Amino acid sequence: MNMKKKKLIAGNWKMNGGIAANDALVRAVVAGMGADAGCQVAVCAPAPYLAQVQMLRHGSALELGAQDVSRHEQGAYTGEVSAAMLKEFGVRFAIVGHSERRQYHGESDALVADKAKAALAHGITPIVCVGETLAEREAGQTEAVVKRQLAAVIHANGHCISEIAVAYEPVWAIGTGRTATPGQAQQVHAVLRAQLQAATAHSDRVAILYGGSMNAANAASLLAQPDIDGGLIGGASLKAADFLQIIAAARAATA
Repeated sequence: MNMKKKKLIAGNWKMNGGIAANDALVRAVVAGMGADAGCQVAVCAPAPYLAQVQMLRHGSALELGAQDVSRHEQGAYTGEVSAAMLKEFGVRFAIVGHSERRQYHGESDALVADKAKAALAHGITPIVCVGETLAEREAGQTEAVVKRQLAAVIHANGHCISEIAVAYEPVWAIGTGRTATPGQAQQVHAVLRAQLQAATAHSDRVAILYGGSMNAANAASLLAQPDIDGGLIGGASLKAADFLQIIAAARAATA
């Protein structure tokens, strides 16, 4: 019996989409996936479209994800969306600490850890993003940066840490067309795996995704690495054909 862990492919639409475009995209992905994609597949849609995507994915293996979640349960936090609200719409995953949130919204390691905790409290798997800038990589700080970012989440979530997913997204490779080589990516994934193994006896449950411009052309070589358990896909998740090619690569890597 094949006991290999299923890969996880999560599309991050970022601030893109529209009612008609979403309809066409999700229908094409669901049809292309078939009844069994051979891996876990999710799309993380902008909050206004979660209800639409929930309806479109109905009865399929496609999971629903959110792009952010509030650290707060409820209250006077205008513009925020709580984990309880997301749960009502069937959300299975929530991205926390994406580099764009850290960079443009000043999100700290502590805030990201709190957001992960809020998601876990409602049975939502946080996809915790970690990654270094080009300056940090060139200064030889890659390992220290990603370990610091993940350590905050481990510290705040204790025994629940085996229920998270992690996405390594080298900031210098997001939306730039530059990609870490499979070897570079694997090296960082191995560091994160060791850190998780030290934190929990169930580290094998944690999917570590690569999130730096994975696309149809490079997915197979990245997914072949021993510690790369899937991908957090940006631009390629907006094109059904490309996204389906990445899903196919994940299926082949799992088989």
